[in-house]
Amino acid sequence: MTVVTRFAPSPTGILHVGNVRTALHNWLWARKYGGRFLLRIDDTDLERSKEDYVEAIRADLAWLGFDIDGEERQSARFALYEAEFDKLKAAGRVYACHETSEELDIRRKILLSRGLPPVYERKPADAPVPEGVAPHWRFRLDHGDPIEWTDLVRGVQHFEPKTMSDPVVRRADGSWLYLLPSVIDDIAMGITHVVRGEDHVSNTATQIQMFAALGAAPPRFAHEALLVGTEGKLSKRLGSLGMASLRDAGIEPIALAALLARLGTSDPVEPVTSLVPLIEHIDFARFGRAPARFDEAELALLNQKILHHTEHEAVADRLPATITAARWLAIRPNLMTVAEAADWVAVFDGPLAPPPVDDADRPVLTAAAAAAPAIDWGADPWHALTAAVKEATGAKGRPLFLPLRRALTARDHGPDMAELLPLIAKDQAVARLAAG
Repeated sequence: MTVVTRFAPSPTGILHVGNVRTALHNWLWARKYGGRFLLRIDDTDLERSKEDYVEAIRADLAWLGFDIDGEERQSARFALYEAEFDKLKAAGRVYACHETSEELDIRRKILLSRGLPPVYERKPADAPVPEGVAPHWRFRLDHGDPIEWTDLVRGVQHFEPKTMSDPVVRRADGSWLYLLPSVIDDIAMGITHVVRGEDHVSNTATQIQMFAALGAAPPRFAHEALLVGTEGKLSKRLGSLGMASLRDAGIEPIALAALLARLGTSDPVEPVTSLVPLIEHIDFARFGRAPARFDEAELALLNQKILHHTEHEAVADRLPATITAARWLAIRPNLMTVAEAADWVAVFDGPLAPPPVDDADRPVLTAAAAAAPAIDWGADPWHALTAAVKEATGAKGRPLFLPLRRALTARDHGPDMAELLPLIAKDQAVARLAAG
């Protein structure tokens, strides 16, 4: 069997981290088994769906590195839905209903007041049909055997169809709701695995009967625990955290993927530099049922760790031209984002405003300025410079190293000076020491 997964966003807004986690796990599963990953644009809501959002979805998936093997648009498949709907109608598996939303709400309240579950009550076959009222359509659940499946995350699932309402699949205006078109598409597209949030578990119970009614075996299902924020619930911030805001914050796509791949599992989050290890280790049996907590601070820290392992060629097109491979290797342990590399251009090439000098540091800088011109910059200038200053002043440790770092970089912290100093132009270094 060729594994086929799909990501099915609605183009009514931007992708947020919860959407991306779903896309990632579907993509990883398909790639692990040499299968296909399909994009299905669920744009049956013609009024709210926007082409700008479709383009943004494609762009975000490309930025994340999730290549797709095919794309479908639900808005182009209405004829297929109509044909399958007619088959279900002829078989008596969908039926017309004429209640208004107000009538249904009243009936639900009555049932609840009696301590009964608010399950939709089917009308008798000979019930009068009101004139001039367009019907909505429901799928007739089979109240026989329990609905069961073995979920790849949640294990054995069991639903009693008698306790479930027949779901509305088509509105009175003829527009489609999610459940039935999704099943029709999964059959037509050959989907073998559906990976989605646990909020769809009850939908799956209904859809399993829809697959059977259409003469098809259902795919395997994996229902993941939902993401929550650090405060322990799904926040508006998390629900609106789009890829553009993460890109603007300097987050690398591999950092986001590395975090989302492991959230909710028993595996540690690791600073990988490619998607390959994530593909190799995707295993739904390792996913727990507890909510998966997304922490932006954890993402930022992971982003930093990944940059510390990232080679120059992977980011060269986003660096200033003067940040060579050697300079990148020197500064990357001190970067939170790639954009911060631009702050080091002045350190290497100037101009650099000299920081104020304490009187206690002045002898060290005077000795350094005298020694620097004679030092061979192609050898080991830092150790030659500190040895000369130590001999001239007797300074050692922090009183020796910190004044030199400040004068040469205008910073109190940074890369190993032995690695950094040879990459600073000698004339710049001499001038900075003399200015102190």
